[in-house]
Amino acid sequence: MGRSGHACSALGPLLALLLLSLGSAAAQKSSTWKTLSGNPPAVIAKGGFSGLFPDSSENAYAFAAGSQDSALWCDVRLTKDDLSICLPDIKMDNCTTISDVFPKGKNTYHVNGVSTTGWFSVDYDAAQLGNVTLTQPILSRTFRYDGVSLITPAEVVLTQYKAPAVWLNIQHDSFYSQFNLSMRTNILSLTKQYTVDYISSPEVSFLKGLVGRVGNKTKLVFRFLDEGIIEPSTNQTYGSILKNLTSIKTFASGILVPKTYISPVTADNYLKPPTSVVDDAHKAGLEIYAADFANDFALSYNYSYDPLTEYLSFIDNGAFSVDGVLTDFPITPQAAIGCYSNLNKTKKDQGAPLVISHNGASGDYPDCTDLAYQKAVTDGADVIDCAVQVTKDGIPICMSSIDLKDVTTVVTSQFASLAVVIEDIKPVPGVYTFNLTWEDITNNLKPVISNPWTKYKLSRNPRYVNAGNFMRLSDFLAFAKDKDLSGIMITVERATFMAEKLGFGVVDAVIKALDDSGYSKQTTQKVMIQSTNSSTLVKFKQEAKYNLVYMLDEDVKDAAPSSVADIKKFADAVSVSTTSIYPSTSNFLLNQTSHLVKTLQAAGLPVYAHVLMNEFISQPYDFFSDATAQINAFVQKGGGGGGVDGVITDFPATAHRYKLNSCMNLGNNAPYYMQPPQRGGLLEVMDKAAQPPAMSPMPFLTDSDVEEPALPPVSNTTPSAPSHAVSRIRTDVSILATLLMLCAYLLI
Repeated sequence: MGRSGHACSALGPLLALLLLSLGSAAAQKSSTWKTLSGNPPAVIAKGGFSGLFPDSSENAYAFAAGSQDSALWCDVRLTKDDLSICLPDIKMDNCTTISDVFPKGKNTYHVNGVSTTGWFSVDYDAAQLGNVTLTQPILSRTFRYDGVSLITPAEVVLTQYKAPAVWLNIQHDSFYSQFNLSMRTNILSLTKQYTVDYISSPEVSFLKGLVGRVGNKTKLVFRFLDEGIIEPSTNQTYGSILKNLTSIKTFASGILVPKTYISPVTADNYLKPPTSVVDDAHKAGLEIYAADFANDFALSYNYSYDPLTEYLSFIDNGAFSVDGVLTDFPITPQAAIGCYSNLNKTKKDQGAPLVISHNGASGDYPDCTDLAYQKAVTDGADVIDCAVQVTKDGIPICMSSIDLKDVTTVVTSQFASLAVVIEDIKPVPGVYTFNLTWEDITNNLKPVISNPWTKYKLSRNPRYVNAGNFMRLSDFLAFAKDKDLSGIMITVERATFMAEKLGFGVVDAVIKALDDSGYSKQTTQKVMIQSTNSSTLVKFKQEAKYNLVYMLDEDVKDAAPSSVADIKKFADAVSVSTTSIYPSTSNFLLNQTSHLVKTLQAAGLPVYAHVLMNEFISQPYDFFSDATAQINAFVQKGGGGGGVDGVITDFPATAHRYKLNSCMNLGNNAPYYMQPPQRGGLLEVMDKAAQPPAMSPMPFLTDSDVEEPALPPVSNTTPSAPSHAVSRIRTDVSILATLLMLCAYLLI
């Protein structure tokens, strides 16, 4: 296996450019950490940046090493000719193309007493493995970097990447002895030639065999596996060994444990109280490292899909700090250590971006409920929002959808039969707010939490799926009025439909509710009115003096000057889609600079990005499955950042914490993890054949997109199902009756 295949090739500079390394996490602050040494926790990049690239690949190591803040982790395996290589699994078919190169190479061996079938490195020498490439072992991650990098020898990790430390993990020592290979001899040879900073193993006998034979700079770390698994050399479970940490101190300076040893979870994935294992390890004089961190796995629901929150709970919880974390995404814990730890939560935030809730804290509780709004306020939202709908008895309510099937339990209620198709709204049947009175809704229905990513088996806060109470607009205004908010946002859609088909003047109703609640005299909170319809905002501008926000409901790359001039006539700000700011294809950012934000801001129109979510599946890979990194990219004004003035988000807590970070005002001196991503950077390091299809060009916003006829006068119709909808119900009933009669006839 030639080393030339592993030298930092032309990919290296591109990866380094992506990282824009400008600082060190350790330089962030001088406060004392609750680690054993008092130093900041270590970040260990498992197989490099394996959350994006194949584990232990050149790309993964180069990307992680470019930060100069991560220790590089290598799971050491041995080849037939005793070369130590880095592979995440003892079975090569789980992480390489070995089965394609050697289709008849499958074997069955005993691995720690377990019969295991697959392809194994001990069956091949270095030359034979020269054509085998690495693949992503976790199928939910992108496959587009598969088949590019050759297998990496441990020697290459030790010599060719400028990382602060290298960590060699040794597992299955006894397995290799079956083939007359000695893992101990191999590792000792490496330590004589190179500096090995950490050596870990889940096998007691292996670590004991290294004591006194490695340099003083090498830390030996005992790795715990799941508590019920038996450690092969002592025949004890790892759970039993955990009870005698002082014995580990005789042959190791630290322990590495699954994160659930420290912060266990319930069967339904909620946090239990933390254990005492960190304190126990520190009392025994042992460093303790936590494993199994990844941004793109289902985190405990308590973390609201925010990986940075999880890291902070292990390093900055006020009670203890682990000495390091083993992660597939090293950039997120580096940011946690460098910019988000030891924050003064009581200090006033630093202004921008304006944090606007989206149906309250709808990532944690059902949309537009009292719980969602209370959580948004508690989480530090600057502005909370209400999307206005109308009931059958003419009451304006806060509901994220006009169709109750989207946000309530109406489909299991006695009102399910009211489902009708109204072409003006949607082509499928719905039960609409105007079909039911306020009493019908509050007495018979429950809220349902929004779950935009159920097809990826990601659900939001299932314990509270039906929690909270519905709110009228008047309830919302009374709730918000005495809260520490900079403003409220009321979203109004379908004003024309309501006027013509329901006989309801929603603009007048909103203005009256604001007047009745005292908001017309309110000076401490700004009232924002948002709509995708220019005609609605024009009507508000004619009737009252509020801050008007025009929401663009399509993706555009820029706006024609004449369209901006039109917007200025009726709006004070604009909200735009995330894709309009960061165009992407197949979840990769394109090398396209959108000028939309700058165009609108140059005209004096603040810009808000909608809708940001914490779930990793909602973000392009360039944000590293990290909601905080995404917010940072949208807010930063230099280096290709979005430069928006505010964010509309389902998770206000994440955006609010971003405003408190200690690296906020460092400008060009900010560390690399506070820099926006290089647009199209991940595509540049991708093999041409693997690149996703090009995205269709996004259009410009033109006058015709903005201009609309004036709102029609309100008809005399009472708020209920429109006449054509009732006709459709009757038609459907007639068809059903005919079908039943036909079936009865055929059965006779």
